Amino acid sequence: VHYRENWYLDAWCHMRDGLRNFAVDSISRVEVLEKKAKDVSRTSMDLELGPGYGIFTGQDVQHAKLRFTPERARWVAHEQWHPKQRGTLESDGSFTLELPYADDRELLMDILKFGAEVEVLAPAALKKRVKAEIGKMVSRYA
Repeated sequence: VHYRENWYLDAWCHMRDGLRNFAVDSISRVEVLEKKAKDVSRTSMDLELGPGYGIFTGQDVQHAKLRFTPERARWVAHEQWHPKQRGTLESDGSFTLELPYADDRELLMDILKFGAEVEVLAPAALKKRVKAEIGKMVSRYA
């Protein structure tokens, strides 16, 4: 999988006994096994690796609700963050984006790059994570 200028290998992890994403540039050793490869259906791959946001996966899917300022809305409204996202252009010109995620690490980075032009409306746990990260950022410049 080529994602955000990096290559990943979706494969079976024998150590964790499940499907995982492996960053190709982080693979330090490969080993050819005599055992036949495990065949994993596309449906299984999509169920395991597909519901999350970005390259991070998981089964505990939550839904983020973000509101972008009118200034930022005209760009974000045309972006695809996730295949199952829903967007609404509000009467005040702001844009509300709802999307699923299973692991907030990549979503957190994408939210923070918009600075004060975005607000997390839900869920409360994601809002708390963003606030904590902003607090750490502020302390670096205090």
